[in-house]
Amino acid sequence: MTELTGAVFISYASEDAEVAQRICDALKSAGIEVWFDQSELRGGDAWDNQIRKQIQECALFIPIISAHSQARLEGYFRREWRLAAERTHDMAVEKAFLVPVVVDDTPERQASVPPGFRDVQWTRLPPGAIPSSFVERVSRLLSKDRTLSASSAASANHANRVNSDQPTRKLSRLRLFALVAVLVVVAALIAVGYVAGDRFWPWKRGAVGARVLPASNPAPAAVSSDIPEKSIAVLAFVDMSEKHDSEYFSDGLSEELIDRLAQSPDLRVVARTSSFYFKGKQATIADIAKTLGVANVLEGSVRKSGRALRVAAQLIRAADGAHIWSQSYDRNLADIFQVQEDLADRVAQALNAALRGGASQTDGQGPSKEAYNLVLEGNYFFNRLNGGDWDKARQAYADATKADPSYALAWAKLAETEDKDTSEGLALAIRDLRRSLSLDPNLAFAHYALGRTLMYYEWNWPEAKIELERAIELDPNNLSARVELAYLTQGIFGQFDTKLRYLRQIVANDPLDSRSLIHLAYSLLLADQFDEAASAFQRALQLNDRNSFAHMYYGEALLLAGRKQEALAAMQDVGDEGAKLWGLTLVYWASGRKAESDATLAEIEKRWGKEELPMLARLYAYRGDRDAAFDRLERAYEKKQDPLEFALMPVDPLMRSLRADPRFAALLAKMKLNEWKKAVFPGS
Repeated sequence: MTELTGAVFISYASEDAEVAQRICDALKSAGIEVWFDQSELRGGDAWDNQIRKQIQECALFIPIISAHSQARLEGYFRREWRLAAERTHDMAVEKAFLVPVVVDDTPERQASVPPGFRDVQWTRLPPGAIPSSFVERVSRLLSKDRTLSASSAASANHANRVNSDQPTRKLSRLRLFALVAVLVVVAALIAVGYVAGDRFWPWKRGAVGARVLPASNPAPAAVSSDIPEKSIAVLAFVDMSEKHDSEYFSDGLSEELIDRLAQSPDLRVVARTSSFYFKGKQATIADIAKTLGVANVLEGSVRKSGRALRVAAQLIRAADGAHIWSQSYDRNLADIFQVQEDLADRVAQALNAALRGGASQTDGQGPSKEAYNLVLEGNYFFNRLNGGDWDKARQAYADATKADPSYALAWAKLAETEDKDTSEGLALAIRDLRRSLSLDPNLAFAHYALGRTLMYYEWNWPEAKIELERAIELDPNNLSARVELAYLTQGIFGQFDTKLRYLRQIVANDPLDSRSLIHLAYSLLLADQFDEAASAFQRALQLNDRNSFAHMYYGEALLLAGRKQEALAAMQDVGDEGAKLWGLTLVYWASGRKAESDATLAEIEKRWGKEELPMLARLYAYRGDRDAAFDRLERAYEKKQDPLEFALMPVDPLMRSLRADPRFAALLAKMKLNEWKKAVFPGS
């Protein structure tokens, strides 16, 4: 057997030899090295050793999945699959390796494959000739740079804070929540983003409860039985102030410590949402550590009175409850930054981890203590988001910019609270972000927020790429920026592998955050992985059943997976009236209940026909009414209504019926997406 180190390895059941040969020939014709065994005589020590070597050294592993492989409960190919899955355990999450290919109608959720195979995007090849798009995808995977430094699971903590909780006023902004990072926020670097809550719906502002889906495991489960020694959860510090009026400050200190510790590339730090899940709950350190999959827990308290400050903290080893160290500080409020730095250093030293210094204000000076305190207050209200909290958060950020006009982070946060759906709000957001960067060109969050804004609201693809790349350069641990860059350069063209890998890492590091699960679920939906999307939505609902968005898109995932009865039940379970009408319009149509679908669609048109044009276009496209769909899209484009919908349009499963229409290409041209594709993929 010829050694082709770095080649593509094709693994298959002998009954699939013919299709394997076609795949091999198609790849070889494109100049791709392929190892393809045509012998039935597998086995023997020499053969076995060579197979192992090839699987350890190949660049990509392509398992062929079919009814034939399903029927073979034993076979040498199953050993190959297991070896390939085991190799991924030693790989960085962003490294492309497994490329499962289904050559018939075998359902993904029923396929008998190693668990790791379900963590990546699958490809379905039609009978007959191998499409050029598949060969191009393999070629891109082989040629792309896979030398990105592997971010540790701890790095997901920072990303999980960069895009979380901005309430908006339109249904389409809900979809941004799933597209843009649904990530939690830190005190000094909280990223004001998009909450998946019922406040988003244009037809109903208040929160609506919904029934909990049956949960096979209602209690949070341990993340992993293989817990790294260098892993930690920072619990919410307890407010011990006399009036108990400094919770925002104690939360902020905890979040800042999470952020600082996440700068260590070899320390796994659980993200804020999961760490704060236990706030106010009765749970032992051992139970918390087991649930979050960490070896150590940091807990503490804050007592604040005027400018006097007392901070106490202790690091506990979960296995035996031993106190690794404890420390208390009696300081002035002006010393808070030094206290934070010292605490982070002590934890890192105790766990033998190295901290990477973060960028600060360009003049080396921190913000005024008043401004910093106001930002912590804004973060507190922004995370809580009870009635009226949004306005309180925005006011606190605005007051912070007045208290210290040179505080770059305050300007960036204020920018994120603007209503970008309006031309005025968008202009203010961009103005404030550019002001933030003029004050501190090294503020990674501001680059990230500006890149995201330019991408989704301005369709300025090239400049958005520059900003996101700069954010990653300044903060390599910023997974949310990597998610957005992956969408900008790949996902927008239907390639979701890289984005999904980063999202899976985020979810693994924040297992109790329903919003991270929703983001992953919606991205799976866009990637046509409908069954897995439905499972992820269901897990999110087990964590937070009050999310009408998740209920509705759970139903959509079931519908697109062909599970109509389940989809109908899910749509009927949606607590929000408008969302329920929207979902039922789809399910009724798919079930042949045209009159009922017409009735619910008419009601939507009557009540929201002018303000939800892109969303209506989705309904008409799914129903096959292309003229009505393009009419709504053109009107929305002229009004610049919900530019986010247009950013999603190329990969939206409900828009599939429009893609072959010349009017679809014309819309993409207006967005300059055709030019952008040529820039990303020269010669395309």
